[in-house]
Amino acid sequence: MADYPNETDCITLIGMASAGKSTLGKILAHELGWVFIDTDHLIEGQYGTNLQAVTDSMTKEEFLDVECTVVSALRAKRCVIATGGSVVYREKAMEHLRSLGPVCHLDVSLPKILERISKKPDRGLAIAPGQTIEDLYNERAELYKKYATVTIQCDDKTPGECVTTLLKKLGVQS
Repeated sequence: MADYPNETDCITLIGMASAGKSTLGKILAHELGWVFIDTDHLIEGQYGTNLQAVTDSMTKEEFLDVECTVVSALRAKRCVIATGGSVVYREKAMEHLRSLGPVCHLDVSLPKILERISKKPDRGLAIAPGQTIEDLYNERAELYKKYATVTIQCDDKTPGECVTTLLKKLGVQS
């Protein structure tokens, strides 16, 4: 897509687990002719195991530090980056992502998140003992707003409609 105004930028997707970051990221990258990067997969590659095993092997704070290190090391252009939902806990990681280009919050309601997570419970959530998904949702809401360049509501849209909405909000002609 030659008319994209910032050909060297990356577009980062943030949001809760099951918000659709990976699904939309792949579609968006294809639409733009860019590369797709999932930071959860980078962490899995570093540890040689699935994300749930990584998160189970350390405290929440230790995992957040690992995630921050991996994200802060990204050097990329023309990439769509899907992050773990917990990336917003580390300002260093978020400032780095902002330096790469726009940060887009995929906003999905708590009931929809709970429904989606129940279908894939082994997704590797960074959650402290005794914390609930609702606690995480409420805790992260302000952080998503703080770091987002744009926010799109995704509850009642197909993945394709979300991508179209996101491209319009970013001023990309498709």
